[in-house]
Amino acid sequence: MNSLRFGTFLAPNIMPVYQATADAVAAALGIATKLVVETSYENCRNDVNDVCFVCSLPYVMFEREGVSPATPVAAPVLRCPRYQGRPVYFSDVIVRPDSDIHEFSDLRGRSWAYNEPLSHSGYGITRYHLVTLGETSGFFGEVVEAGYHQTAIELVRDGDVDASAIDSQVLEVAMNEVPGLSVAIRIIDSLGPSPIQPVAISKRIDPELRAAIIDVVTGMHQDPTARTGLQAGLVERFVKVGPAYYDPIRKMLDTCEAAGFTVLR
Repeated sequence: MNSLRFGTFLAPNIMPVYQATADAVAAALGIATKLVVETSYENCRNDVNDVCFVCSLPYVMFEREGVSPATPVAAPVLRCPRYQGRPVYFSDVIVRPDSDIHEFSDLRGRSWAYNEPLSHSGYGITRYHLVTLGETSGFFGEVVEAGYHQTAIELVRDGDVDASAIDSQVLEVAMNEVPGLSVAIRIIDSLGPSPIQPVAISKRIDPELRAAIIDVVTGMHQDPTARTGLQAGLVERFVKVGPAYYDPIRKMLDTCEAAGFTVLR
């Protein structure tokens, strides 16, 4: 192939990691790469990208629909000790520091923001958590779609909604980058851990090239230039994963569907 299209469906503040990955593949394999910020999962359905950074929930949902154009091949291990050297992350439930909300049960009847309904960290795991609590009849007083985790963080910080579940990687990067954010929000609970979002490669890519891309991605941490991009997203390294690694996401979705609780409320 003369070029590879990389697409990201994930949070904008982790962009240095996605760009570093595309650049590392280009440098190592001598293939031009282009990173595209996707705004719709239709390009995922239609197999537009050769390599993509995608949330685990739509990957699992599309697979069930018989649409499975890309396969997970690698996932990041985050640097913080809470991740214990595993490719996992949490969904941190945040409120304002002066809020009278101190635990998840205090959120009954309160307002809640999520990023978008195909997000596991913001939507899927919250829905699953409510099912495990037996709360499937309308727990929140109001549910607001923010569009992005960063917007949900701002809604909580500014007091426009009471709480939200935020991808822990996104939240940690935001707290490093946004002055005063670490004292403008308070974490009351952490849902998870969950398998972190994968790098997926289209099934169109021939096995030899696929293997070469995986080798580059899982070796990026050894390259000083690539390591700078990884560190910006608090990534220590990428490790190999496969479809089975996302079985916990499948089980959570099974549980929600079995309970008839498919819409967060």
